[in-house]
Amino acid sequence: MIDPSAPVLAVTGLARERRIASGRGVEAVGAGGDPARLRVLLDGRVPPACRAVVSFGIAGGLDPSLKPGDVVVGTGIVTADGRRRADLDAAAAMVGLLAGLPNRVISADLAGVDAAVLAVADKTTLRESTGAAAVDMESHVAATFAGRHGLPFAVLRVICDPADRALPAFAANALTPDGEPDIRGVLSALVFGRARIGDLMRLGRDSNAAFAVLARCRQCLGDGLGIPVPPAQP
Repeated sequence: MIDPSAPVLAVTGLARERRIASGRGVEAVGAGGDPARLRVLLDGRVPPACRAVVSFGIAGGLDPSLKPGDVVVGTGIVTADGRRRADLDAAAAMVGLLAGLPNRVISADLAGVDAAVLAVADKTTLRESTGAAAVDMESHVAATFAGRHGLPFAVLRVICDPADRALPAFAANALTPDGEPDIRGVLSALVFGRARIGDLMRLGRDSNAAFAVLARCRQCLGDGLGIPVPPAQP
């Protein structure tokens, strides 16, 4: 039985995503881009104490037509174990609320992975094997949690790095457990040649564009991230 007065649970990876998602009718959680840590965090929610689950944040592009700032509302999550369908009513409600957004908004599947996809060739392979438009490291964990508790599940992700752009190798470990940028790790990568200033500037530009759109999406969605409130049980 779903409690209509409970908040929507926003599942994020980055602290900045979590701050944007938070608001009226929303409880935002995250685990610093670590799917294993996220599973432990969600497994500890007994009961789940939410009325729906939304994977919310930025993502890597797999569809070559998507650019930084484009928005993907998930129709499903594809992993090596198969596909989990998103709640189509929730997805349709989100798309409707985002209608006034100047950015491109598409409905499509996303790929869920446990390790960051950094290389262009790996993005291409994942696109070919899943048909997904984008990839992130939280949606598949959130989908499993929602399915286990019989909760509606939705995804809203904004493209950061497009399909034709690789991420610096250090990016896979450039976060603290709270999801904040690991400044010491970034500086170390620069000093030891694992990152270049140009790569960091490009990543910063793409991520700032994605986060700005994510914030606009949050404003458009409003209370409870726009997820319809279920009727009260008799």
